[in-house]
Amino acid sequence: MRILLIGSGGREHALAWKISQSPLVNKLFIAPGNGGTALCGENVPIKDNDLTGLVKFAIEQKIDLAVPGPELPLVLGICDMMEKAGIPCFGPSKYAAQLEGSKIFAKEVMRDAGVPTADFEIFDNAAGAKDYIRAKGLPLVIKADGLAAGKGVVVARTEEEAFQAVEQMLNQKLFGEAGNRIVIEETLVGEEASFLAFCAGEEVLPLPSAQDHKPVFDNDSGPNTGGMGAYSPAPVLPDSEIPGVIDMVMRPVLRVMAERGHPFKGILYAGLMMTENGPKVLEFNTRFGDPECQPLLMRLDADLVPIMLSCAKGSLRGLELPLSPLTALCVVAAAKGYPGDYPKGMEIGGIEEAEALAEPGRIKVFQAGTKAEGGKSVSSGGRILGITALAEGLEEAKALAYKAVSQIRMENMHCRSDIGDKGIRRLRGN
Repeated sequence: MRILLIGSGGREHALAWKISQSPLVNKLFIAPGNGGTALCGENVPIKDNDLTGLVKFAIEQKIDLAVPGPELPLVLGICDMMEKAGIPCFGPSKYAAQLEGSKIFAKEVMRDAGVPTADFEIFDNAAGAKDYIRAKGLPLVIKADGLAAGKGVVVARTEEEAFQAVEQMLNQKLFGEAGNRIVIEETLVGEEASFLAFCAGEEVLPLPSAQDHKPVFDNDSGPNTGGMGAYSPAPVLPDSEIPGVIDMVMRPVLRVMAERGHPFKGILYAGLMMTENGPKVLEFNTRFGDPECQPLLMRLDADLVPIMLSCAKGSLRGLELPLSPLTALCVVAAAKGYPGDYPKGMEIGGIEEAEALAEPGRIKVFQAGTKAEGGKSVSSGGRILGITALAEGLEEAKALAYKAVSQIRMENMHCRSDIGDKGIRRLRGN
């Protein structure tokens, strides 16, 4: 098979690493890729939002399966275009990708499906939104409707913060058209978990639970990022509770999408808040999370390619998802200053030494914001590496991952030091 993987982050390196292991694959292209994906296949200089260029390349190269990694090409409709050209595409249609691309769309689907989520109201004018905030009281969560590079969500604890968010989104157009409408919702209290599943129509093949860490600093402090680390499984969502989440969240949403004539296929990712009243959905993504993808794929003891191809063709019947019983934990090495201004072009060393600390397959350093330059690996983004370890239990996985982190040589490197601690406390009963 000839496969085209779309994207350039740590998620895409993890996908390229896993796809390249398949005996079915004889050629893997990554567009545009990064320094890590270049080790797994051939990078091609086509941006992930150049849908016409991607489809043209796929036709010319006789691609058998297209795999979009990030949300943007999915929301823009890459799967519709690929399938129109006769190329199977692992991901949802443009319509179904609105589950991620429009928070209002997702909320309305959840309401139709009876999925538990935060109470909400929708606004397109600032005056109405402010009246609602005064009447409702704080804290409240204010979200731009569309994609805003992970920055379109404000947890407002004061009226001043709430009004400023409304003004920036609706009147100042801080997020462009993504902020033409906003969602204001109640603030949910609890611990977050990530739940991902392969979906095809109304069929569900679940992955194990995971937990992401968004804030840049320890103890979940500082501004939100694209994710500073993740682990799987997450003790806050044990395996025994996963069938309940499938029945309460995944199947109702898939049923509504099918009833609307747009059956969902690909990865459906539910961001859950585990409240004292049970899990509630914060948001949906329609692709693998980054960095959740890294520990999840480390635990997957299966050829990923047949699963994705079957999913793209609309059926998961007869497929199984064998998983390692071990725990995987990923620590993101970022540039100091991220998610604000940060330096680039820092030389990266120690990757081979980190991976050599344990037996093969137990440590993998996934590359995100990297590129090859003059025979060296240098940083090119804010999140640079995802150092991922597989071990017996969460404490051991954390210890091994941070031991690997200690081998990385890079100026101006920043990592959180507490990835996994929430789960460890829970397991200890603290």
